[in-house]
Amino acid sequence: MNTAGIQGILFDKDGTLIDYASTWTPLNREAALFAAAGDPELARRLLAVGGADPDTGVVRADTLFAAGATPEIAAAWIAAGSPYDLDLLVPEMDRIFQGATSTAIVPTVADPAGLFRRLRDRGLKLGVASSDGEVAIRNTLAMFGLDDLVDFVAGYDSGHGHKPNPGMVYGFCDATGLPPGAVAMVGDNRHDMAMGRAAGVGLCVGVLTGTGTIETLAGLADLSLPDIGGLEALLERGGRPLQA
Repeated sequence: MNTAGIQGILFDKDGTLIDYASTWTPLNREAALFAAAGDPELARRLLAVGGADPDTGVVRADTLFAAGATPEIAAAWIAAGSPYDLDLLVPEMDRIFQGATSTAIVPTVADPAGLFRRLRDRGLKLGVASSDGEVAIRNTLAMFGLDDLVDFVAGYDSGHGHKPNPGMVYGFCDATGLPPGAVAMVGDNRHDMAMGRAAGVGLCVGVLTGTGTIETLAGLADLSLPDIGGLEALLERGGRPLQA
């Protein structure tokens, strides 16, 4: 593996820049209870439909909670019994999910602000592509001092399509002038890796701070790192690090 040609990195947000379980477990529960109109048994069923254990809140890899956009989760919940329609449910869910910008519940991974500054000093272009809404993404970036360090931001509602389709990568390339082969895609689940593969990026890097595992990322990720803190060593060595 040769990383010498990498000139830009496109990051997923949840599970990549911020710890997934600590941030999203309470928000998933709140959204499910709202979608269930306060019915606790229906809320448990909706959590299961989203891919979460109703008791522990743990989210399985590559489920709706792990990789889906709000409209996809909402549609599945309506099919499973939520009494609301999409026009009401989607914006209310996005409002709840914007709670991920509360400093009380958001732990970051590996000092992303410091990492982004050092990557920028190397001359790399940086972007964030998430299945979250763009407003929530920008709020998170601003909260952690990352908003001035990125060249591109895309959410499910930014006009680039949804993961795992390649549109967000192409948007990053359009914004930075880089070809896909000069881009590394970094994320915690197969949707991120599949998006990178579909776009023809030069490198797909999985991280293990979200819902994905080495086993679930296998076959799409070129390698897996414990967290984004390993990116600098990867770029310096240009080779494959030890698997976590």
